[in-house]
Amino acid sequence: MEEKFIPYRVSEIIEPRRLTIRNQPEEDRPREKLMRLGAEALTNAELFAILIGGGTTKETAVELMRRILKDCDDNLSMLSKRTLEQLMSYDGIGEARALSIIAASELGRRREIEKLPERIDLGNSEALYRHLWPRMRDLDVEEAYVVLMNQNYKLIDTIRLSHGGITETAVDVRVIMKYALMNNATIIALAHNHPSGNNRPSRDDENLTKRVNEACRTMRIFLCDHIIVTDGSYYSFRDQGKL
Repeated sequence: MEEKFIPYRVSEIIEPRRLTIRNQPEEDRPREKLMRLGAEALTNAELFAILIGGGTTKETAVELMRRILKDCDDNLSMLSKRTLEQLMSYDGIGEARALSIIAASELGRRREIEKLPERIDLGNSEALYRHLWPRMRDLDVEEAYVVLMNQNYKLIDTIRLSHGGITETAVDVRVIMKYALMNNATIIALAHNHPSGNNRPSRDDENLTKRVNEACRTMRIFLCDHIIVTDGSYYSFRDQGKL
């Protein structure tokens, strides 16, 4: 039987097929692995492979970065000391890829030396008022906020809930609980302003405080206070024995 001749394309003879990440099994592809399992599941070589984007005709991006890291004793600090010229000496690492590696290393260095911002302590009504007053001092309409805190009364975030009036319909208790749960807050405080200057709570203020407090108890979250902010003064539900 005569053997059938299948011609090669010229491009396949002149330029061998590159080993790309796309040719790997899906479970071994760094991008897919990151989306599926999170960045912490990837090796250093896999993370850098995502940055450089591709390998050579002889090795994938992961294999290339694994080889470079091996020359650095698998030490990221040693890798960060490699110059542009030293990185470009590797087959498959051009200027753009070398700069990507250097930029990533520099970001890692800056993160290590960057001081974490100190969280504000909001453990009493006066501290809450001082924190909220700059947001509310010039408002001519009512706005409501929820202040999210950790178990040590340290600020996590302050989120506006409504603009132009505070009622049970304007402020959704479910939304407050959602913000607290999404931010892992164990303590919250409500706050709103009275542009009239009268800091006494209305019936709506009291009803809302009661409903939020009931929801917090169900979710094992502590409603530490509800602050009414006015120009130069405030009303605290906690200080007045209403919480």
